[in-house]
Amino acid sequence: MLVLIAFIGIFAISCDSDDNEGETLAPIQGKWKLSMVGRVVDGSEQLTNAPENESGCDKDYMDLRASNAVVFGDYDKPVLSNDCQLTTTEGTYVRSHNNLTTTVGTTATTQDILNLSLNELKLRDSAGNITVYTK
Repeated sequence: MLVLIAFIGIFAISCDSDDNEGETLAPIQGKWKLSMVGRVVDGSEQLTNAPENESGCDKDYMDLRASNAVVFGDYDKPVLSNDCQLTTTEGTYVRSHNNLTTTVGTTATTQDILNLSLNELKLRDSAGNITVYTK
């Protein structure tokens, strides 16, 4: 029995890998509502409420499904109308360590995952633009 316990301890230590260094294990699947956008200016994040969100409508969203499908939802309010209209775009996504790649049609976009918790997903694209989603 002592040998078995020692083997399990050694096995657990040897499975520690740098491949996941800095990677969060929070689940990425779910419906994420667009909250803030911005970028780093002079070493400091400058974030504002997302202007893409139409006043009086639900927030735009990104729905990451367990099947690796992604659905982007965009709410708009046409001129002279009080009704919010939802337009959805579907594609696929892949998470690789701390990167999220979404593909819609032939366009693939890879973003760094800056923060992933149960309530927040913060992404940065190659141009330095930051997008914050909340649940």
